[in-house]
Amino acid sequence: MESKKFLLSESDVPKFFYNILADLPEPLPPVLHPGTKQPITPDDLKALFPMELIKQEVSTERFIEIPKEILEVYKIWRPTPLIRAYNLEKYLDTPAKIYYKYEGTSPSGSHKPNTAVAQVFYNKIEGIKKLTTETGAGQWGSALAFAGALFGVEVKVFMVKVSYQQKPYRKIMMESYGAKVIPSPSLETNSGRKILEENPDHPGSLGVAISEAVEVAATNPDTNYSLGSVLNHVMLHQSIIGLEAMKQFELANDEPDVLIGCVGGGSNFAGFTFPFIGKMLRENKQYRVIAVEPAACPSLTLGKYAYDFGDTAHLTPLLKMHTLGSTFIPPKIHAGGLRYHGMAPTVSFLKEKNLIEAIAVEQNECFEAGLIFAKTEGIIPAPESTHAVKVAIDEALKCKETGESKVIAFNLSGHGNFDLQAYDDFLSSKLNNSKLDRSQIEQSMSLIPEV
Repeated sequence: MESKKFLLSESDVPKFFYNILADLPEPLPPVLHPGTKQPITPDDLKALFPMELIKQEVSTERFIEIPKEILEVYKIWRPTPLIRAYNLEKYLDTPAKIYYKYEGTSPSGSHKPNTAVAQVFYNKIEGIKKLTTETGAGQWGSALAFAGALFGVEVKVFMVKVSYQQKPYRKIMMESYGAKVIPSPSLETNSGRKILEENPDHPGSLGVAISEAVEVAATNPDTNYSLGSVLNHVMLHQSIIGLEAMKQFELANDEPDVLIGCVGGGSNFAGFTFPFIGKMLRENKQYRVIAVEPAACPSLTLGKYAYDFGDTAHLTPLLKMHTLGSTFIPPKIHAGGLRYHGMAPTVSFLKEKNLIEAIAVEQNECFEAGLIFAKTEGIIPAPESTHAVKVAIDEALKCKETGESKVIAFNLSGHGNFDLQAYDDFLSSKLNNSKLDRSQIEQSMSLIPEV
């Protein structure tokens, strides 16, 4: 009988993070100071991040050692399984082989603890006792709350208001770990109050929540800020996903032809694909790599590659990335973790260099794919992950048409056990596909700063 799961032992958990900056064909454009528009220095970031994370942010070392304290925590759920989707293959009647790396086995149910544990650890050893952050769907907030509980660090989470209302169990999970959860925009910050004065019914966005979290950290010397995606050190920590997957494909005596991940800010996509892309850059290996985003927030497919702020109030440094403009407010789709106006600079750079592809898909198509996956493989995917499932199914059906037996692999970045209201809405025909306001996008993109 053929193996369905490809499992590693705890001793096989990678001992080093992989840093794609070491293998890029040219350096990334520098991060710029929001005031001077000059390249930032480590001192510029000390008010928000511990020095070790700042060093990782700018490092060009290919491998960075993982401290033993982080590895010990990882052993709670790592290594995660690589699973062959035999039932899905049979249902689709495809000659393709479909694999998925399942990150939903972590305590908080997604890939996010890979970086949350690391970030809280590095803050803890530098004496930081409080952290602020933002969260969309709640996966990142849950992960940081979990890590904060382990290391005795207080966590305050600004949760995008529409997700706060849609996903009450994520709020309860964060509070169970000891975090304080605030719907954003809120009255706790200057940036939140200003937005609510202009629009009392503002649904919130990740850009707004970031502004609030950064403001609190920047104005309180005992508090740092923690970001769950976008920045290089986050991509670095998530690389443990792809590094494990490489070992597991060796166990399966197989190798992927197509690698797929959903993208909002880029962390789970990068974590899964960057080690493979690094191999592609170093060894001239060929993979087809696909980033899947929501049609409601199509930064890679419709956005401009330009310097822009990471938040709505323009408190963050300027990043060269694909962006819809920092004032863009996405429609209220259930994939809250993908409702971000920008994209990780590393992911954007790879897209500009045609090393990866980008596809935008509609909400209802994703939930349909998620239900097919649930009925065949037994796991209800998070709404974000359904985007990857949708494109994996599409690629498998193309193989059915052509008769090709490609190996398709995707990252199932989390389970949807706290997202059942979204599935209920879909099953009740209450979900609509996104109706993008093109005039809003044009207005938002017109405000992207000239640098």
